Amino acid sequence: QVQLVESGGGLVQAGGSLKLSCAASGRTFSNYAMGWFRQAPGKEREFVAGITRSGGSTYYADSVKGRFTISRDNTKNTVFLQMNSLKPEDTAVYYCAANALFVSRTPGEYDYWGQGTQVTVSS
Repeated sequence: QVQLVESGGGLVQAGGSLKLSCAASGRTFSNYAMGWFRQAPGKEREFVAGITRSGGSTYYADSVKGRFTISRDNTKNTVFLQMNSLKPEDTAVYYCAANALFVSRTPGEYDYWGQGTQVTVSS
């Protein structure tokens, strides 16, 4: 099994930056593709970014493309989400998730989830 713990959330002004981390423990981290999702109050959970097992390919939602960067360090069992030029509409609880097969935009296809970290962007 894989346990995931997110950190780095907080309150930031529009236009600012924030970096989220997701630390994994348990089974071999490098065997899993990783994704970041977010969920705002009253809205469904949506895909934000994904990265393949080796880190060779990355994927982004159109809404964050060019502003967010996902990366991973398999020697530290950690995946990151660098968020720049933040907007109020980025406000949500951010979750990291692990997928044993491949990067997917569908939450139900992921095997493990963290508890989430709150990101709030003020105008």
